[in-house]
Amino acid sequence: MKKTLLLTENFPPKEGGSGRWFWELYSRLPNDKVLIVANDTPEGREFDKTHELDIVRIELESTEWGLATTRGLGFYWETIRKVLKLIKEHGIEEVHCGRVIPEGVIARALKLLAGARYNCFVHGEDVETAATSREHSLLVKNVCKNASMLVCNSENTANIVRKLGFDSGSKCEVLHPGVDTSRFEVAAPDTSFRQQMGWSGKRVLLTVGRLQRRKGQDFLIKSMPALLKEFPDLFYAVVGRGECYDELISLVDQHKLHDNVCVYPDMDDEALIKCYQQCDIFILPNRTIDNDIEGFGMVLVEAQVCGKPVIAGDSGGTRETMNIGKTGHIIDCSSTENLLKELSPILRNREIVDGEVDIADYAKNRFNWDQHVAKAKRLFK
Repeated sequence: MKKTLLLTENFPPKEGGSGRWFWELYSRLPNDKVLIVANDTPEGREFDKTHELDIVRIELESTEWGLATTRGLGFYWETIRKVLKLIKEHGIEEVHCGRVIPEGVIARALKLLAGARYNCFVHGEDVETAATSREHSLLVKNVCKNASMLVCNSENTANIVRKLGFDSGSKCEVLHPGVDTSRFEVAAPDTSFRQQMGWSGKRVLLTVGRLQRRKGQDFLIKSMPALLKEFPDLFYAVVGRGECYDELISLVDQHKLHDNVCVYPDMDDEALIKCYQQCDIFILPNRTIDNDIEGFGMVLVEAQVCGKPVIAGDSGGTRETMNIGKTGHIIDCSSTENLLKELSPILRNREIVDGEVDIADYAKNRFNWDQHVAKAKRLFK
């Protein structure tokens, strides 16, 4: 493996699937071959005291990712200058970009200035969103054209890249996120935990993820009054933080759902894993909003490794996380009407999958990190 610099704003302790993916993957690659350059925050500096990865923190946050403003130009100039210095100091041969924009734009400039080849991670929603802006679209095309490899988190993402014309030379390689099977695992029923969470005597639907519209927590909360008429023991648990928190709490108040819906914004890792283990069904009711999609859906894999059947919206790469009909179901979550129409028949069966496939074994065999790290090493050589 070449001496590699991973450039990413999304890295722990920042929450989110892509940051967790980078942590899990790059912490398993040879430590002497990887330098991580991540966003500088007080929380990040504290987090770095807990691990032994070679990491440098610089300012990677900007309100402007284009080149048409003074702020955008200033951000790129300052960041390129800092990373160029690190490349020379550490003998970096290859740059890995956490996203096409802004990290890929920085890597494109570094290739011009220092000759360092670069690979770019693509998540689906990033290129879809960039396609809505002429300036961003041109930047993405230039970044993809000059990248050595485009590492896509799903086949769906790879197809988007090709459809939009961002891959002109078969550069796409699919590398699914994996799951830590030493942490996420099947557990025996824990009545005390369920009681502590307010789940006793309930059939619990769980969603874990950022509180944002495309995740679909809002439509499921709006559907709960109708669902409770048929399934009075239903309870919807929402774990996560995000910009829609106040809106979701307002919906719970508006529909008087305090006994059947709860949002948990401050959940530590131990309690989060217990939520996966002790819920009855995991659901990610995601939908496409404009060009914003769910690129893959790591939470669906984590739930399955804990032995839970999953339900996901028919948007983005969620189909690739499950054995449809055997470990989970795909439904239309584009409206509350469609969600109700397709979710209700599934919930009528106490066993929502047929039991022919062991859910945890399926997920462990397909998404374990050993398998994904081996593929990453082959790709990165």
